[in-house]
Amino acid sequence: MDKDTKFALLVLGVPFLGLAYCALILAVMSLSAGARQHPIITATVFVLAPSLISGSVWLWSSFQAKNKAKLGL
Repeated sequence: MDKDTKFALLVLGVPFLGLAYCALILAVMSLSAGARQHPIITATVFVLAPSLISGSVWLWSSFQAKNKAKLGL
């Protein structure tokens, strides 16, 4: 898979992942009584989860790139 294909998948995939995530939030809020009773806690979880995941992916890829640079690869 070349760089252009990967970029196209990224450009097309990210909006669909966002749409699926919003659908998941709506499904949890409509089907779970606990989520409706504690909306602030539910919203905090749904806001922090993607932030923590994307931050950890970013840091991990940066760490790997720095190691490749040190090794001269």
